[in-house]
Amino acid sequence: MKLTRANLAKATGTLGLAALAVIAGPYAVADEAGWYVGANVGQSRATIDDERISRSLLGSGFTSTTIADDERDFGYKLYGGYQFNKNFALEGGYFDLGQFSYLATTVPTGTLNGNIKLRGLNLDAVGILPITDKFSAFGRVGLNYAEARDTFTGTGAVNVLDPNPSKRDTNYKFGLGLQYALTDSLAVRAEAERYRINDAVGNKGDVDLVSVGLVYKFGGKSPAPAPRAAASEPVAAAPAPQPTVVTPPPPPPAATKPAPRRVTFSADSLFDFDKSTVKPAGRQDLDKLAADLRGADFDVVKVTGYSDRIGSHAYNMKLSTRRAEAVQTYLVESAGIPAGKITARGVDGANPVTKPGECKGKKATKKLIACLGPDRRVEVEVMAQKPAQR
Repeated sequence: MKLTRANLAKATGTLGLAALAVIAGPYAVADEAGWYVGANVGQSRATIDDERISRSLLGSGFTSTTIADDERDFGYKLYGGYQFNKNFALEGGYFDLGQFSYLATTVPTGTLNGNIKLRGLNLDAVGILPITDKFSAFGRVGLNYAEARDTFTGTGAVNVLDPNPSKRDTNYKFGLGLQYALTDSLAVRAEAERYRINDAVGNKGDVDLVSVGLVYKFGGKSPAPAPRAAASEPVAAAPAPQPTVVTPPPPPPAATKPAPRRVTFSADSLFDFDKSTVKPAGRQDLDKLAADLRGADFDVVKVTGYSDRIGSHAYNMKLSTRRAEAVQTYLVESAGIPAGKITARGVDGANPVTKPGECKGKKATKKLIACLGPDRRVEVEVMAQKPAQR
């Protein structure tokens, strides 16, 4: 069984349509390291070697008059893997390529029916190429351990000596695909793969699977909960005025207005390296700031996440923005700050704390990462209420 040029063109066209479909979605991507699982479904395709079947029948004294092939079926795979960084993952899983068959009519009068079922396990190295913050391409190469189960039946003059041969064998596989993240945890994937298969009767060929599926990544950031609007209290009707002079009560004390202030937190104290989830130790530092802000009167709180100069602009912007949003969410939930009075943004290597020439090198070594630690930070700026305009 082998893939023809026509099948390869169809596989490429199907993959291109899937790419256009996923590019149109208004969602975000997640590319931090972590575990993931997924499932794909699609169409499997093979090419049955009619010429070889005819030669085999001729060697047994039969001439084939017609051969009818069934070369397509439903296929699927279940998989899991670990993404080490934005460019590499290791993935393994189970696949079922379905079944393929043929029916040959012979002279002397008879028929030969052949059927093969294919399923097995695979282990792949996956190379990932981010194209945008939301969209990426990937290629894979690996091994498949497939089981081929054949069934042959004959009628009339055709007699089958071995009706149920089977074979388990390890061969290569490879493929190309496109992936688009619907959320930080969920992505849609489209891909075309080629499996090298031993068909259990002495032949090796290729079977293709063109499929689409969903990938779930563990540890994705959940959306920040929307602030709940406070329920309005019923207002009692004002009593009728009395002909008595009443001394008005003193006005309530005004809420404390903090002076403008800026607090800087080390990103390494709030987050693990290359992560955007606040660590337990970092929560203690944020709790102190939350206690100062709770019940205070201010105009706005600005949260700015800063990255170091290592890495691409798109990646650094995304990571620093997520870290700022994580601090924003924590202050909204812990200090009761109205969501409309706190903003968050990320910055890529701007306004570094380290001095020019202090941290030399461009390769991300442990020494350079440690030296650039002060540049990875989150600044929280509290702006006091402005005087009323007259």
